[in-house]
Amino acid sequence: MRRTVRVYVLLLGALLGAVALAACGNAKSGSGGGSSSGSPGGASSSSASSGGHSAKGAKVAFLMPDEASPRYVLYDHPSFVKRMKHLCPSCQVLYADANGDQNAQQQEMQSDIAQGAKVIVVDPVNASAIASTVNQAMAQGIKVISYDRPFNNLHTSFYVSFNNVTIGRDIARSEIAHLRATGQLHTGGILIVNGSPTDPAAGLIKQGIHEGIAGSGVKVLAEYSTPDWTPSDAQNWVAGQISRFHSQIKGVIAANDGTGGAAVAAFKAANVHPIPPVTGNDATTAGVQLIIAGEQYNTINKPYHIEADAAANAAYDFLTGKTPPSHTKVFGTPAQLFTPHVVTRANIKSQLIDPGFQTVKELCTKTYAADCKKLGL
Repeated sequence: MRRTVRVYVLLLGALLGAVALAACGNAKSGSGGGSSSGSPGGASSSSASSGGHSAKGAKVAFLMPDEASPRYVLYDHPSFVKRMKHLCPSCQVLYADANGDQNAQQQEMQSDIAQGAKVIVVDPVNASAIASTVNQAMAQGIKVISYDRPFNNLHTSFYVSFNNVTIGRDIARSEIAHLRATGQLHTGGILIVNGSPTDPAAGLIKQGIHEGIAGSGVKVLAEYSTPDWTPSDAQNWVAGQISRFHSQIKGVIAANDGTGGAAVAAFKAANVHPIPPVTGNDATTAGVQLIIAGEQYNTINKPYHIEADAAANAAYDFLTGKTPPSHTKVFGTPAQLFTPHVVTRANIKSQLIDPGFQTVKELCTKTYAADCKKLGL
């Protein structure tokens, strides 16, 4: 840093502040990992230290729950790393994927504690099972940011997610509106396929689903909570309901694309044509392709870089002694929630392709080429 020859007492504070700003490099330089529309990219300070706290060389853990959802490997992890490196080039990200094993995730978190992680970002496989380790980390002064899935039995340092209640409400209302428009709302009933009973986020989506169908007059034929979000379990359950209710099933409200795709597979296996409208969530490539083919009715667009950027910003705030900005609380934890968007055949292009979240090449493979052409993709 350049030092001035003429030193005045009144300038001493500013000089010391400038030295602190240089501690972790210029975090504003470049645009890599910066926020886009809806992202809180500007919420964090760009300095490397504040109030005696330094981010230089800090370790930040990023613990994801499984590999069943490709989003974690393809989107969340690289987006988080990119944003963290933009904010603090010398910081180290410790990444692990529990592959759906709650014991493995507990061991991963304990390893990160032992390695000296200052902040742990965790999307829990089972929030209750890992609670004791979270408390252990927080007791040692480590900040814990719950990611995508909240903890309902303890208060973490911060929570970042899309609004799960809104997700459930929106997919349900979209389905109800479709059934009403096609004259199917009161001619039979619907199935509800919820997510994992051990996932508090699934509970919030379930709450939203029931809010979405409230007052519609639709009949719920049966409802199921899918262990660990496992598609094969959802498919087996839906298959059983097809045998039980036959043509009475006018729609399925499924909590994500995995369970929604499983419902579609069950109808196909039972030779049910046309397939009743099925909802989803996450805008996975497979889910969107089913929508293109007319086999799934909707999904939810959640640009994962927004969520990952927000988690990185919050982690950096904690490293530099700041409190991340929040506008609400979820289960008592300060939270930053983002608004999801429903995707149907009518808006795939505007919601997913035009913003660059999906590409025509990856969606319109040979199997779906004809349907893509019909949609003008």
